[in-house]
Amino acid sequence: MTTRPALLIAGHGTRHEGAADALRALVAMLAERHPDVPVAGGFFGAPASPLPLSGAVDELAARGAGRLVVVPLLLAPTGPIRESLPEAVARAAAAHPGLGFVCEPALGPHPRLLEVLERRLDAALGGGARRPEDRARTTVLLVGRGAADPYANAEVVRTARLLWEGRGFAGVESAFVTLAAPDVPAGLERCRVLAAAAPGGPGPDRIVVLPGFFFAGDLLERLRMQTEGWAAVHPWIEVLGAEPVGAAPELAEVVMERYRATVADGAAGGTPAGGVLPGAAVGAAAAAGGAA
Repeated sequence: MTTRPALLIAGHGTRHEGAADALRALVAMLAERHPDVPVAGGFFGAPASPLPLSGAVDELAARGAGRLVVVPLLLAPTGPIRESLPEAVARAAAAHPGLGFVCEPALGPHPRLLEVLERRLDAALGGGARRPEDRARTTVLLVGRGAADPYANAEVVRTARLLWEGRGFAGVESAFVTLAAPDVPAGLERCRVLAAAAPGGPGPDRIVVLPGFFFAGDLLERLRMQTEGWAAVHPWIEVLGAEPVGAAPELAEVVMERYRATVADGAAGGTPAGGVLPGAAVGAAAAAGGAA
């Protein structure tokens, strides 16, 4: 049995093969950069996922892992859901007696992830094809998953504010795909109204809709459908769609930073499946408010 804690990367709720491929690419990137750390990844909250979290737990256990550091791929917490991340890991780990784990909170608006979001915006704007001053006529709508927990939704709003600071965009507003207001059409309308009221013009030249989640999937498809519906009745406004974060090198850095901090703090001892140990209390509390 390996004494080094293994890294388990947990995505949330998708049955999309493209998302599974992106997570596989992220795992491969981390494995290549950090061959000393056993790493695997999977999705929780989607029973028919092509890359289930339980399979990743089984893989790490088969490779001799006795402890898992679980890092959720979430920019913002999900709020209460049917099965929280600690519950999903505990259920999978129950097949491996003695396997301990600790769940980390959502990654949040880490500066390196903000850099990726900014790069996705630039790509949507055409990269070098546009002038830097074009940002002043561009409003961004950052769209989160949406949750029943207002504190989870507040993280999306905080990310929008941090993304706006010092980057030259006319504004960065927030909206949600589901469970919370404003929804995507209302968020786009807010962008239009606020830009129209600003000095210097009748409204935005363009709005870029930026997904506030990591991978493609059902959420992204719903986001794009809602965006296309609003754009169809506002043809005079250029509405562009940015890509999700994806398997960016910066994401790999942030995940590994979280893993190493947990190991250094000694929190990676975790809890055996079915037990209630301090590691589980930390992990469960963090994930209930941060990854559940």
